[in-house]
Amino acid sequence: MVRIKICGITTIDDALAAAEAGTDAIGLVFYPPSPRAVAVEAAAAIMAALPPFVTSVGLFVNAQRSWVEAVLQSCPLDLLQFHGDEAAADCSGFGRPYIKVVRVTGEEDLRPQLRAHPNARGFLLDRAVPQLWGGSGETFSWWPLPMLDKPLILAGGLSPDNVAEAIAISRPYAVDVSSGVEASPGRKDHGKMRDFVARARAADRRAEG
Repeated sequence: MVRIKICGITTIDDALAAAEAGTDAIGLVFYPPSPRAVAVEAAAAIMAALPPFVTSVGLFVNAQRSWVEAVLQSCPLDLLQFHGDEAAADCSGFGRPYIKVVRVTGEEDLRPQLRAHPNARGFLLDRAVPQLWGGSGETFSWWPLPMLDKPLILAGGLSPDNVAEAIAISRPYAVDVSSGVEASPGRKDHGKMRDFVARARAADRRAEG
């Protein structure tokens, strides 16, 4: 089953709507330049309101270790997501598993990235856009993803309109959406979230069938 993460959650209302829609994980952005960044206090309140079995993921971009540690003191995140140029040492030692972004434009050999981050739990594929961090909001050329020993997560410009095609082509472990289900930057459209989850689940069933 393809897992679903809705990223850029900034309010309790949106977090609960994402959970009700059936998402497996929510993403909280701890990168201040992003319009989807969330304050630590607000993130802690969101996490406290989440129902069981919804994974909380914290997104960081080239962050100082002290910032990650400060966030974790208030927010007991389940998973860390590193979205910059971090080396393996920058992502480890926080007492949490992590996933690492791979910035692509289309089909490429992913094995060097996997070798560079042997302890990553998975790798998130996002479009490579110069000088843009924290999520591109743009698609790249999808291709059938290789069977590697780490899960691959598809991101970048996904929406209810294209998620079924993306899953059919790439067969990822998971899909990750943010701007594609928004009413405005940082605020989610609850109908779009429900539609995204429903179309992703339907596409997954068709692929399995």
